[in-house]
Amino acid sequence: MAVLAIVVWRLGTGPFRDGLSAVDGRALAAAAGIGVVTTVCCAWRWTVVAQGLGVPLSLRDAVAAYYRSLFLNLTLPGGVVGDVHRGVSHGRDADDVGRGLRAVAWERAAGQVVQAVLTVLVLLALPSPVRSSMPLVAAALAGAMIGVVLMGRLRSKGGRSRWERFRRAVAGDLRDAVLQWRALPAVVLASAVVVAGHAATFLIAARTAGATAPPSRMLPLALLVMLAMVLPSVAGWGPREGATAWAFGAAGLGADLGVETAVVYGVMSLVASLPGALVLAGGALPRARPRRRPEAPLPRRVPVPVRREGVRRG
Repeated sequence: MAVLAIVVWRLGTGPFRDGLSAVDGRALAAAAGIGVVTTVCCAWRWTVVAQGLGVPLSLRDAVAAYYRSLFLNLTLPGGVVGDVHRGVSHGRDADDVGRGLRAVAWERAAGQVVQAVLTVLVLLALPSPVRSSMPLVAAALAGAMIGVVLMGRLRSKGGRSRWERFRRAVAGDLRDAVLQWRALPAVVLASAVVVAGHAATFLIAARTAGATAPPSRMLPLALLVMLAMVLPSVAGWGPREGATAWAFGAAGLGADLGVETAVVYGVMSLVASLPGALVLAGGALPRARPRRRPEAPLPRRVPVPVRREGVRRG
């Protein structure tokens, strides 16, 4: 909220009103279509990670739960309520809440790592306000990824300390759920499609808000803002508007246009998540119990007379 308050204080409410008025049906339709692709890919990534952790779920259930999660994340403070909800729900269905939450955590973490790698590559190749510092950032990211891979491949020596147990659990999850040879290509591919879809949504939002810069200039800004969206927020608002105002201002496009783009993007994201509201409402409805057919009455038993014979006395 503090970031949003600062943006309003510096720029006023005009960019927010202009952004809301710029939203049109074509942008919303594009957001809904792209949202289907990105949500299915996110759900697929989740099923792959969950399978590796031993708590499998079907793609159909994963898509429904992911839509519900997105809607909750965009309408409730914090931005992670939906993820916690789907992790707990899946864990209860699988009789292991811990593994359900870990599957969600690793799925989200893997997606953010792929997003960070793609962002660094684009920022190294295309001009942006942070291009001069990208070689150092790329080196640090490469070192961190090597460390993660080594941790996932390292075998435990059987220590009993709390740190050793934690390291053993993390290494086991990485090895089984993410770095496993069948899982890693699927996780990377799904995450790359998701990043591309979100970047395309941002570019459409920028065009809708009135930006005329070429995609080669807008794409680095989109990826920078998408990194800021990972930060906790109030229903998605706050860091996104602050990041777009800074990025567009630093790129010479105007902070006002950045805020307008962020507002359009926020509305598009909310519309794309609306199927999650239907899933949420469907889950809240009481389930109709199947009617039991009346059982046929059992036939009445007729007592059979027992013939008793006398006992002869010798």
